[in-house]
Amino acid sequence: MSENGIGASLKRREDVRFLTGRGTYTDDLNRPGQAHVAFLRSQVANAKINGIDASAAEAAPGVIRVFTGADTDAAELGGLPCGWLVTDRHGEPMKEPKHPILVSGYARHVGDPIAAIVAESLHEARDAAERIVVDFEELPPVVDMDSALAGGARVHADLPDNLCFDWVFGDEEATNAAFESAAHVTRIEFANNRLVPNAMEPRAGIGEYNEANGEYTLYTTSQNPHVIRLLMGAFVLSIPEHKLRIVAPDVGGGFGSKIYHYAEEALLTWASREVGRPLKWTSDRSEAFVSDAHARDHETVAELALDSNGQFLGLRADTKANMGAYLSTFAPSIPTYLHATLLAGQYATPAIHCRVQAVFTNTVAVDAYRGAGRPEATYVVERLVETAAREMGIDRVELRRRNLVQPDQFPYQTPVALEYDTGDFETVLDTALEISGYDGYEDRKSASEERGMLRGIGLSSYIEACGIAPSAVAGALGARAGLYEAATIRVNPTGSVSVLTGCHSHGQGHETAFAQLVSEYLGVDTEAVEIVHGDTSKIPFGMGTYGSRSAAVGGPAIVRAAEKIVAKGKKIAAHLMEASEADVVFENGEFKVAGTDKSTDFGTVALTAYVPHNYPIETVEPGLEETAYYDPKNFTFPSGTHVCEVEIDPQTGSVTIDRFSAADDFGTVINPMIVHGQVHGGLVQGIGQALVENCVYDEDGQLQSASYMDYTMPRADDVPSFTLELRETACTHNPLGVKGCGEAGAIGSPAAVMNAVHDALASRGVHHVEMPATPARVWRALQDAA
Repeated sequence: MSENGIGASLKRREDVRFLTGRGTYTDDLNRPGQAHVAFLRSQVANAKINGIDASAAEAAPGVIRVFTGADTDAAELGGLPCGWLVTDRHGEPMKEPKHPILVSGYARHVGDPIAAIVAESLHEARDAAERIVVDFEELPPVVDMDSALAGGARVHADLPDNLCFDWVFGDEEATNAAFESAAHVTRIEFANNRLVPNAMEPRAGIGEYNEANGEYTLYTTSQNPHVIRLLMGAFVLSIPEHKLRIVAPDVGGGFGSKIYHYAEEALLTWASREVGRPLKWTSDRSEAFVSDAHARDHETVAELALDSNGQFLGLRADTKANMGAYLSTFAPSIPTYLHATLLAGQYATPAIHCRVQAVFTNTVAVDAYRGAGRPEATYVVERLVETAAREMGIDRVELRRRNLVQPDQFPYQTPVALEYDTGDFETVLDTALEISGYDGYEDRKSASEERGMLRGIGLSSYIEACGIAPSAVAGALGARAGLYEAATIRVNPTGSVSVLTGCHSHGQGHETAFAQLVSEYLGVDTEAVEIVHGDTSKIPFGMGTYGSRSAAVGGPAIVRAAEKIVAKGKKIAAHLMEASEADVVFENGEFKVAGTDKSTDFGTVALTAYVPHNYPIETVEPGLEETAYYDPKNFTFPSGTHVCEVEIDPQTGSVTIDRFSAADDFGTVINPMIVHGQVHGGLVQGIGQALVENCVYDEDGQLQSASYMDYTMPRADDVPSFTLELRETACTHNPLGVKGCGEAGAIGSPAAVMNAVHDALASRGVHHVEMPATPARVWRALQDAA
């Protein structure tokens, strides 16, 4: 076993270039002869466009071309495709209105792209955009979901009720029966607030057409280049895939917002041929607020039925989910199959039923963001559990213990389709209580009260489904793509290794963790391993990175390719050592003949494969390169318990997180240091949702939180030092035993924070505060209760 392999806390080697400013991001790239693009975007939420006068812009200094929806219509370009089909409760497919590259006829949200201005410089393009005159016939916008469902104003003319789909899941009859027999029912109504993802790197792109060979290249900020190539080439621009190359270089964060195929990518690629020059666009932060997909935005009524002993009998949830004006790439899957299937949580709840109404509004499209449906599900379950404990007078920990799925119940079939393969929820819960200092909470609470402060503690025991696979299951649920992963391992003649992976790194540490896998299985030093990703002309077809799938799906593909390398290496080594292949074993980078002192190292075998002078050429091909594909048998199920302790100043409503502890089970951990870093980042994002982040539209559809002046991001002084602990129960159905870790922090933390807030406020008669629990909201709730 390699000392640099699985379990080693190696520093991320990619951080050297990132921290010293030597990374290569899309905006760092410049192509010879490139021009620049700026987009004119709608400033109204709902309007018929009677005409566009671009003559003044076309005559402006430096302007090369102005494109409008008339141009994309004339070219017969397709709309941006949705990658997931949901069928409603009546067996009908969801409503799927066209999502144009540039609006044609109607603008449907503030930020909808109306025109693309191509100029010699970015400043000239932006100046020219201000000269375009658009004849808007403003229509009544519909912003909130209740108004949208009530009819009247329409987002799309042919959808009078603005309903994308009305979907149900679970056993309604059994759930209703559980509630009829219940001794106690806890009911809560709440919103899962809309968020704006804010990666460090804004989106950017360069489209380039090569007239000599008819090939297109798009450099873009993407989490999954092959999916962009598939969607854009096949559905939007009708470009054969072998003529379309997608390159995603260093990507500075994504969190889901860079999964999707966006209008700007298609426009840059297509227009580069029309103009005959490479075209570059980089979003600024204000533009990102009205063009990047938003997140969450659910309104839910949830109920939990319990018997007199606190045993869970049933759960039901009725959710309205905002889709925005159009369907983003994976939007329909988020409130449905990535949400309702997790409503069992860690608990043995016999009956569950969920209804989801997906609603179109005149707002930016909503799609996956770190956690993607699982934070919303965890919030439903854990707010219900904590509230039920308070209402029934049962200790919050004890109520959980009574209902946790026990180790001897695995594999555990939930009533909402998923089968958990393994876990040890109670041990992880105990670990969280221990590291949080739970036993000393009452003393800390008393100390706070002596200072006139309110203190509360909250728990959140979450589970998530990662990997979004197997492909057959995902396809049956509506996915319009396969969800396997691919890897090629190319051993070079001198024994160094290149790994070509379909996953893509945007902060996860792939270049380190994947090198550790190769070191573990091939015995080479991690410094001798190169990780290649992000370029469709170099890597095998893969599905990118999201849903905590890299280690759980991409990792096993690498392992399988490594196993093929070892198998071929044994054939070569057996020839070199004049031994039977069956007697050759591979350990720590050496091929050995069992029971003898004969051995040959990995480098010698690699060189022999490429210089086959002494080689079994009749039975073994030269070279040492193997490709493998991995399609999981099931989702993986990371889980954990988060414990948050807050202190609230009743005079101002200010909430301070005094301590936060997280115990997590991610299965086998490849690099503990990277895992801790991933959890830290997720916790901050979840805390941001709970306490400060909120995307707000007014009744006219104008975004009121359209910059960092109005949209609050969590800062370092908003969070304490986290206390983390890992417990491992290996996944039973992948060769590594890994489960995934990238989203866990954002999944468990919002409910933990809000449970702590409600615990602190309960003594003052406050029963409900919506996220984010800002000082103004908390103070108002205290005044109303008083």
